[in-house]
Amino acid sequence: MTQTHTSGGSILGNAVLRREDAALLVGARPFIADLRIEDLGIDHLPDRGIFSAVFVRSDVPAGRIVSISGGEGVFVADDLALPDVTAGAPAPPSFTQPSLARETVGYVGDPVAVVVAESPAEAADKAEQVIVEIDPLPAVDHPSRSAEVIWEVEPLDTPDALAEAELVLTAEFQNQKIAAAPMETNGLLAVPGTDGRLYLWVPTQCPFGVRAGVASCLGMPSDQVRVIVPATGGGFGAKGHTYSEHVVVAALAQRLDVPLRWIETRTENMLSMSHARGQVQNMTLGARADGSITGLSVDIKADTGAYPKIGAWLTTYTKMMATGTYKVPKVDFRAGSVITNTTPIGALRGAGRPEAAALIERAMDLLAAEVGVDQVEIRRRNLLDSHSENHITPTGAVYDSGDYLNTMERALELVGYEDLRAEQAERRDRGDRTLMGIGVANYIEVTGNGPSFDYASVQINSDGSATVLSGVSSHGQGHVTTYSQIASAQLGIPHKMIEVIQSDTDVVPRGNGTYGSRSLQLGGSAVDRAAAAVMEKARKLAADHLEANPEDVVAMPGGVGVAGSPPSALSWTELVALSEEPLAAEYDFDQGARSFPFGTHVAVVEVDSETGEVRLVRHLCVDDCGNVINPLLAEGQQHGGIAQGVAQALWEEVAFDADAVPRTTNFGDYLIPSAAEFPNFETHRTTTPTPLNPLGAKGIGEAGTIGSTPAVQSAVIDALSHLGVRHIDMPLAPEKLWRAISGATAECNGGG
Repeated sequence: MTQTHTSGGSILGNAVLRREDAALLVGARPFIADLRIEDLGIDHLPDRGIFSAVFVRSDVPAGRIVSISGGEGVFVADDLALPDVTAGAPAPPSFTQPSLARETVGYVGDPVAVVVAESPAEAADKAEQVIVEIDPLPAVDHPSRSAEVIWEVEPLDTPDALAEAELVLTAEFQNQKIAAAPMETNGLLAVPGTDGRLYLWVPTQCPFGVRAGVASCLGMPSDQVRVIVPATGGGFGAKGHTYSEHVVVAALAQRLDVPLRWIETRTENMLSMSHARGQVQNMTLGARADGSITGLSVDIKADTGAYPKIGAWLTTYTKMMATGTYKVPKVDFRAGSVITNTTPIGALRGAGRPEAAALIERAMDLLAAEVGVDQVEIRRRNLLDSHSENHITPTGAVYDSGDYLNTMERALELVGYEDLRAEQAERRDRGDRTLMGIGVANYIEVTGNGPSFDYASVQINSDGSATVLSGVSSHGQGHVTTYSQIASAQLGIPHKMIEVIQSDTDVVPRGNGTYGSRSLQLGGSAVDRAAAAVMEKARKLAADHLEANPEDVVAMPGGVGVAGSPPSALSWTELVALSEEPLAAEYDFDQGARSFPFGTHVAVVEVDSETGEVRLVRHLCVDDCGNVINPLLAEGQQHGGIAQGVAQALWEEVAFDADAVPRTTNFGDYLIPSAAEFPNFETHRTTTPTPLNPLGAKGIGEAGTIGSTPAVQSAVIDALSHLGVRHIDMPLAPEKLWRAISGATAECNGGG
């Protein structure tokens, strides 16, 4: 496939400041909470105030509903008779989530009723007065204590996976549950139009998905529902599907014929927005005496929460990516998703791939310790060879291109790895109270997930500007800037004269949304191909007008003309006037396969041996996401991903007590780091273009989250390795480390 150039005089590959930010910084772009009917600028909306909806939620994790008593404006499941919301669940229908709980509740936060009133305060007061009587039932708080497997990934049955092993290592890893915790919680504004249509404003990653979900549950044709995405304060995957609350609020707005708004409180968000990760991983690794891997056996129990949604399926990605960047000849893999009485599991930045990276990288560290070599050396001995053609792993992943050793060696050189090891040795010899640890993690991930295609169109306007429509939906990534760069590179129109429109199902005809690091390689490639098609039309139009050979007509500043003859150029305004039809093209770009970005992260930590406190001193990464369109935005994605991955390693955990009652319901309990907890991240890149799309680009949005977590976990354990510590589960909280240090010291001293 022809590659678009990203060097020389092209705008591609250059840092361009985000065009989206000015409106956000001055409050000119509204969020759900800011919307007023009179400011929406859409015909057929009623001229009346917005009512408020507040949900009443279960305060017990499992039980049978005995009664719900309220007053006027209180609605329960029988009042609405809505179907269940599946949200992509692979499990049997008996496990799908009711829009409102009917006979039983499955977790603390399960919505059992909804209250509608004229103001948020009145709705909240009425909700406080609703009495819900529930007979408690036994509850399951953790996947290790659940025997009810409701879905299994197709097993990879390799009985002889460990047959050639001279060394066999067995370990259990806990990949804890974490929360998305976006700045903006879930919400919805539903307005029944005077034209019979339903208008929804939703902070979502997938407007067409929400339209389909709500329309299906309400029994409406999808074209009778319009979804518009306003400014969205983060999503990370958790805003990628239709929630039961979306359906309930939309149904009530329609039933009561009033504009109706629902916005979660932070506690509701911590209880009800889908959680992530939640795997218990049992791993057995086989190797020869020299440390070369002979086989891997994995058995996973994955938490789905109370109602299995897409999270039940995400072990598919864990299986796909289980071998990482290493030569693993044989793999035996099983994973079952189990029901617990906790918040349902969904996608979160990485979605199944961070769990795989954490597993294989911990395995590599354990193997290094067993063989008695450095963690870097064990990786050198097992890394896959460089390849520009497809490499198929034992788990069925088809890696498109990779240069894994080069990326790792580059990271080690940049961080000064040998000097760090020398400093660590000196500090240990001195008996320093502060223990230094170094962690290295290689990662590879799969991007362009979901359908491998997306939509874009490009049209030249009469004033010489251009309009791009895109089927993806930005929630902070910088699509307007990047897509305008891509169109500008093809058309020669300044990027600031290119308007990018997305996130409105009436304006954009179709699209799959934003998730799985797909926006640039699929949505951006669709823009590239649509713009190229417009340019081809313009060249033919100009050739006819100038009586020239179309092959001699090229792009020139502000238009097109005959090569070598600038005076012949026709401006875009002139070309639009000459064209008998709109000078436009649309394109559904289908990549046909996923791409596999990769990289290496190196973390340096200090651990206080007397308190267990951890400080991240340095974090360096070398990521390879193929060609980069805008380095500034790519670096922003690297920074955000690293911060989120480090947070899982050190602080974040959705915790429940033994009765499945949540203990982390706000930011006082659930530890979200600030910038003060991080060093300056050192971000670098190598470039191995993919042959799958015209931009040569792979995804970058989730890479940092996948590579940083095992690097930091490795670094913390490395700090304690001279004490005999080999593994500690995340999050690496001070008390855990203090106990590990105390236990190891006591053992060394002959104590108990």
